[in-house]
Amino acid sequence: MQAALHISTQVLPGQKIEIQVPDAAIGDTVEVFVILPQKPESKRGSVLDLIEQIRSKQQFRSAEDIDKQLQEERESWEN
Repeated sequence: MQAALHISTQVLPGQKIEIQVPDAAIGDTVEVFVILPQKPESKRGSVLDLIEQIRSKQQFRSAEDIDKQLQEERESWEN
């Protein structure tokens, strides 16, 4: 039966890890599997997703509504 060893360690500066294998001799060949922790998915979407989200919430106004608002704004400057 092939021996296996489960070790947890931290990544050191330079993205290096250090492990100690108690039952191995100098020069033995070993296989190492590194399992990275799952990182939560970023809540950030693409710019296109953001634009689509803004568009879906925006109420489209007619040219007449915009003209009316501009006229009201201009009239407020005179008062």
